[in-house]
This record gives sequence, C-alpha cells and structure tokens, in this order.
Amino acid sequence: MEAESEPYVRLATLRQLHQAVADLNTARSLADTVQTVADGIVGGLGYGLACVNLVRQDGDLVVAAFAGNSAAEALITGRIGSRTSWERRLAMGEAWGELRFIPHTDGWVLLDDDVPQWHTEGPEPRFEDEWHPQDRLYAPMYASGGGCDLLGVISVDRPRNGRRPGAWGREALQMYASQAAIAISNARLRANMQRALVRLEREQQALRASEESFRQAFEYAPSGMAIAEMGGDQHGRLLRTNDALCRLLGRPASVLRRYSFADLVHPEDIGTLLRTSAEGGRAELRLGRRDGSYLWVSLRNSVVADTTDGPRFLLTHVEDIEERKRHELHLAHRASHDALTGLPNSAELRSRLSSRLCDRPTAMAATAIETLDAAYADVDADPDARAHGYDVDAGPDGPYDHHVHAVAPDTEQDDGAKGIAVLFCDLDGFKSINDRFGHHTGDAVLIEVARRLSTGVRDGDTVARLGGDEFVVLADGLGAADAADLAVRLRNAIIPPIRVDGRAVRVGASFGIGWAACGMSVEEVLASADQRMYVEKRSRSKVNRRAG
Repeated sequence: MEAESEPYVRLATLRQLHQAVADLNTARSLADTVQTVADGIVGGLGYGLACVNLVRQDGDLVVAAFAGNSAAEALITGRIGSRTSWERRLAMGEAWGELRFIPHTDGWVLLDDDVPQWHTEGPEPRFEDEWHPQDRLYAPMYASGGGCDLLGVISVDRPRNGRRPGAWGREALQMYASQAAIAISNARLRANMQRALVRLEREQQALRASEESFRQAFEYAPSGMAIAEMGGDQHGRLLRTNDALCRLLGRPASVLRRYSFADLVHPEDIGTLLRTSAEGGRAELRLGRRDGSYLWVSLRNSVVADTTDGPRFLLTHVEDIEERKRHELHLAHRASHDALTGLPNSAELRSRLSSRLCDRPTAMAATAIETLDAAYADVDADPDARAHGYDVDAGPDGPYDHHVHAVAPDTEQDDGAKGIAVLFCDLDGFKSINDRFGHHTGDAVLIEVARRLSTGVRDGDTVARLGGDEFVVLADGLGAADAADLAVRLRNAIIPPIRVDGRAVRVGASFGIGWAACGMSVEEVLASADQRMYVEKRSRSKVNRRAG
C-alpha cells in the first residue's frame, strides 16, 4: 500500500518544495528571507519545527529565525552558539548526503553545550524509523551551494508523519537548504548593496554640501581667490576667479581667464612668483591692474589634487596689502632719508657706498684688452689676475665673480680711468645765517641747497646729507677732470641768492673730491674726501669763501 502511494507523496512534496522556493524570492530584506526559509520548512516540507542559524562575522552562529512554536521562538531567537560546538555536532552526526542526523541515543552528550535548542522528553520509539523528540537533523547551508564556506545551519524537528525522513524527504530538505543558501546570499548581497548605495548617497550629499560651502566661501570671500591650472601646456592659467579679485585688479572674470599670474606680475617679482607657484606657500609681490598701475598683494598658494592621480590645481588667496606696503615703504624711507631735505641720510649713504666696495684691494685698473686676456687666460698661471680686477677664487659660477671692483683714477695725470667720485660739500657762511635770521631761514636754505645739488647731478648719482651743513655726492663713472668739473658746477649752482620770506641770503660751498676703491672702508673714503674739502676750504680766502 505504501509503495503504491509513494509517487503521489513525491509529487505533492515536489509541489510544496516548488512553492516554498518560490516564496524565498519574494522576501525583500535579509530578515524576511531568513524567516521565509523557516516558514517554508514548516509549511512546505512537513516538519513541525524549523530553526535557521546564521554565521556571524566572528564565526559563531546566531538563531536568526524560528517557525512552528511561538514559545520556542521567543525563547531561543537571537541566542548564539559557538562555532566550536556547531562543528562538533556536524562532525559527529550521521551523514545523509549533506545532511547530518544525530539520533536520541547519541544526543545526550550535547545537552550541556552552548547551542540553543528546544527538545522535550518522549517514550522510546515503537518501530525502527519512528522519530524521537530528542532526534536532531541538520541541513548545513554553504555560500556557494557546497564546499566549506559555511553560511548557516537549518535544524528541523517533529516531522508530521512521525517518522525519520526517507530518501526522497532527505533529498527535498537538502535541495531546499541549497536554495535557501542562495536566497540568503542574495539577500545579503542586496542588503550590502543597499547599504553601499545609502553610504554613497550620503557621501555624495556631503560632497555636494562641501562643494557648495567651498563655492560660497570662494565666491563671497572678502579677499581675492583664484584657481590656476598646474602642469601641461596651460600651466598657471587662471581657471576661476571670484568677484573680489576682479574688483581688486579691475578686470572681469572672462578677461582674467585669459591670463596667468605670470602675465600680471611686476617684472621684478617674477622670480618670487615662480618659486611660490612651484613650492606653495606665501609671497608678497605686485600685480598689474587694468589702468596700468601695480598693486602690492600677498599671495598664499595651496596645491590641491583633484583625485589620487588626477590633475592638480593651485588655490591662491590674494590679499590687498597696498596700504601696509605703503606704510612700510614710508617707514623705510624715513629711516634712510633726512627728514628736512628728503635726501638719503648718513646711514643710507654708507650703505650705498659699502655695496660698491669689497675687502680686496686692486693694484690697477684693467684696460679692455687686459680684461679680455684675463677672461681667456689660465687663471692659475696668471699671477696678475687679481690686479686686473677679477676674483679668481672658484665659486659656484666659475673662477671669476660678478663684482666690478672700484679703482681710483690717477689724479696727477688724466689717463682716462673712471671711478667712483666722492664729493664732500661743506657750506660756507651758513652758521652766520642761522645766527642772524634763525633756524627757520637756515632750514629753508638747506632745503634749497639740497634741491640745487640734486638738480645738478645725473640720474643714478647720490646726493646725501650727512648732517648740519654737510652734503656728500656719489658719482660713478667719472674721471679726475670730470669730478673737478662737477664740483665747479655744483658750487656755482649753490652761490646764487636764496630768497626766504622776502629776504635774499647767500651761502658758499667748499668741495673735497675723494675716490672710493676696493680695499678701503667707507669711513676711510669719507675721511679722505673730508680732508680734501678742508684743504680746498683753507686754500681760499675767507672773503671768497663767505657768500652770505
């Protein structure tokens, strides 16, 4: 009778199995899928209880779903069994293909392990294949449908026919476990994808918020901002500028995009710009405005990578420091110039003179031919190389330096040599003007003398006030006769009357001519010119000297 009904049993079981597997694909979340697995065993495979245990990240197994008994479900759902205990159970069980069966006669050793379980007492089986309440049947689920990558374990209990499953029932449970593993893997994949999508959306939202914050900070910054390209044919070209920079330079953004900062920087500051652009950091330089003027700005550069290996950009913050620079230049000018006449003061005179001198004395000036010979001759074989005005000590740029040594012309005979003339000027009759008319008149006289001296020299020459009624003129490239002629012209420029408050006063001037030469100190050069001035002053009668 049983053999005749077996095909009908198989057909009914197959239909139920097909429906249970179909239900697996309707679940949306991982939790729904796991519960559907447990419900399918109870509803489609003929078992009264079903429990689904899933492997956690730490390797232990947690009861993720239970079906068939609400009391048992409330008791063990969420409880955890160690991986070691589960492996012990799967290893000791009787192998039914992929299934593992532990009869009640062997299961007593498992009563004290940590695997969550729901079992009741019952009488001994009346026949060989009768199911006992303490029998255990496990269906392992593997992530790839087989192998050693354990995904979880399905445990079943209380078959409705009261018998241990036959070959067809075992096959159905094993097939169902395989399909459940696929469904759970897919559910996990979907969950991971959903989490990844949520995370990606959050990151994109954060990126959009960050980009919007940067855009607003860039566009509405009170100081100038620019983004310039780095590398390639368009290196340094301005890609983006804000309104503040456009107003600062007097150019619209569409025009600025045609330029780079190298096109706008003052020619004297191009080196500073290139160093700052290559290394990042901060620099102070001048940028050209639309009206042709130059504006002092502070540039702060930051190199920004678009992606890990993508193009890099230069983010530049441009701050207007024109007022501060003007104030600094004013303070520097006050520190280096005479407050009354506006001429360079004694410290500035000494600084300019010192920059033209070095410690190495020169025996003679080199002619053009001698200079050419020295440039092409063997330096070590030329004992007179230093006498020709060359520094033969090897340096980073070769054996000759770039310093042009100052030499003093022969004042006894005009050999055509040129040098740095130092004309020391002392006013004659100035003290009497101060005593008779007061310091107001004396100051006015000093201002006018400074103006006449400055008018009487060339561009590039220096007229400085040492203090009191003493002035010094530095004039490079003069011969002995040229220096004497210059002294005469300047004296004649000073002699004409000076009108102060409707009164005409006159002063004279005594000039001493000295020469600056390498090997001399600044004080020695000034002292030499001062001594010659006193010699010249004493050589003239007091009447001739006095003009006021």
